[in-house]
Amino acid sequence: MKKKYDIVIIGSGLGGLVSANILAREGYSVCVLEKNNQFGGNLQTFVRNKNIFDTGVHYIGALDKGQNLYQYFKYLGIMDDLKLKKLDNDKYDVITFDSDDEEYYHAQGYTNFAKSLIKKFPKEKKAINAYCQKLQSVCKTFPLYNLNASTKYDKSILSLKVSEYLDSITNNELLKSVLGGSNFLYAGETNTPFYVHALSTNSFIQSAWRCVNGGGQISKLLVKKLKEFGGEIYKYQEVSKFGFEDEKLTSVITKEGKTINADIFISNIEPKLTIKMLEGKGMRKSYVNRIKQIKSGISAFSLYLVFKPKTFKYLNYNFYHFKSSDNIWDVQNYTKASWPEGYMISMGVKNNQTKWTDSLTAMAYMKFEEVKQWEQTFNTVAEESERGEAYEKFKEEKAEVFIKELEKKFPNIRECIQSIHTSTPLSYRDYIGSNEGAMYGYVKDANNPMRSFLSPKTKLKNLFFTGQSLNMHGILGVTISAVLTCSQIIGREKLMYSIQTELDKC
Repeated sequence: MKKKYDIVIIGSGLGGLVSANILAREGYSVCVLEKNNQFGGNLQTFVRNKNIFDTGVHYIGALDKGQNLYQYFKYLGIMDDLKLKKLDNDKYDVITFDSDDEEYYHAQGYTNFAKSLIKKFPKEKKAINAYCQKLQSVCKTFPLYNLNASTKYDKSILSLKVSEYLDSITNNELLKSVLGGSNFLYAGETNTPFYVHALSTNSFIQSAWRCVNGGGQISKLLVKKLKEFGGEIYKYQEVSKFGFEDEKLTSVITKEGKTINADIFISNIEPKLTIKMLEGKGMRKSYVNRIKQIKSGISAFSLYLVFKPKTFKYLNYNFYHFKSSDNIWDVQNYTKASWPEGYMISMGVKNNQTKWTDSLTAMAYMKFEEVKQWEQTFNTVAEESERGEAYEKFKEEKAEVFIKELEKKFPNIRECIQSIHTSTPLSYRDYIGSNEGAMYGYVKDANNPMRSFLSPKTKLKNLFFTGQSLNMHGILGVTISAVLTCSQIIGREKLMYSIQTELDKC
């Protein structure tokens, strides 16, 4: 490592890697510090029985030529090297309910999307078309979502709840549940703003893709590009606190006592954890308290199944299933007896994919309080403490309950299973670094939209935030958050000009 850098970035999640690449391209000396063995945050993968599983990236949207994530990835120089498989055009997501034998499809392309649902709900054509138009119009109001340098957007849409909007266009409760059926993508609940739903859903309607052999390829490509532009990145470098000289932030200090100096610092770890590392220095108490009081989102229990060869058919789409269609916005408030009230299923895809799949991931909401008794234990490649037999029993019991639910949809699934693996909110907390294992950062609440709004610019002149806790989560949302963070350093118009200039060369 150098004695001093222009910019040090804490954490190598997607926000940190994109920020590092942008700034290195612009001529800054950049150093990224990662505490774990693997770069990438939610892009991390792991292997069980020779099968690659994703921790957080199960599919990606808006990667057709000219679409927004395609353009950002093209600018970053990774688009052409990604290995992708496009999901079924007529059903990339399938929404189902216990009480209904029908399957409801979310199809790619707005014309196709509307046509598919109108077949199931012929009397709701007007509502379905209005919904499609609303999604697109809301997305157009966010400048960086459309690679626009403007800072203007319609703030009134921040207070519109997705549930209230759906109520306004139709009285058909089943249709409302189908339209909102992929709400696991953003942990949607009663007070979730419509714009959160729109920005997520729109990108997948545009185009939906799985990463061949896992989403870890994205982080690997970004690390490779970063090094090409002279950036540096290091594993096993856990930052424990910040260093100050004459009340000015000048360095970060690792757990092992190493000091790394820089002019500017970007934290890609959760703001609550960043504030804790400041140890009360440099920030007003009111600002610190505001961040501490922001509600973290819910976490998940994930079931990773490895199948016996040629026993379970590969499905080129995802499932979102609910026990009831009555209130899909309330499944986070499950009880021990009702869990899981809903779940999401996705499958891994390999090179030369056959008609059979080797693996499946199923995810259901889980509250951190269910694993709170083990919160003082940590388990990563870099650091491990034993959680004990009670924890293993807890996971086994949850896995069994989950598999019984899956058997309702796939009666033969149990006999296909070769091995079972699980993760809990503690796994997400330890590997991703999120507060209480929150999947998607902080809760967005339409009743008070500014409560969870965090600017990338902090109250310290040379400390910035990036990542999913700012504006939006997901691959696209975090990429845009990184662009927003870097625009604070480079200048918004200058950065967008650089992006457009690079795209014009392609």
